Amino acid sequence: MTDVVFTVGNVLRGDDGAGPLLAQLLDEEPAPGWTVVEGEDVPENHTHHVRSLAPRRVLIVDAADMQLPPGAVRLIEQDSVAEQFMVTTHAIPLNFLIDSLRETVPEILFLGIQPEDTSFFAPVTSTVRHSVEAVHDRLVRGEGFEAYETVG
Repeated sequence: MTDVVFTVGNVLRGDDGAGPLLAQLLDEEPAPGWTVVEGEDVPENHTHHVRSLAPRRVLIVDAADMQLPPGAVRLIEQDSVAEQFMVTTHAIPLNFLIDSLRETVPEILFLGIQPEDTSFFAPVTSTVRHSVEAVHDRLVRGEGFEAYETVG
């Protein structure tokens, strides 16, 4: 049984590209025990693939407006994902996606990265890039996510 990193985001919207950047880093240097599914800005189109992997755990990574300093990384309580924190460039709210995955996945974690700039055609800022690299390093080293505070 595998674990899945399910990245979400739009590479054309600056720091909303945090999720796709993590997917790229994991493709270049995989994390043991994790399979990457890049949901892009239409994650609902990829839920069937996530389900087909029959993961024990899914870590969803996306930009999230948590009213924190840029680059802050937090676990977000599932019930708060769509209500409060989403940058929302996605076709459906992520809480619907999470509810759908909950039907078959025992554990779902949502990791939000506070964006600095989500304007069109902006690059991922260096602050957010550093945070994404830190999440990647944590995954590659096999560390848990307990070090991140939870919001929501």
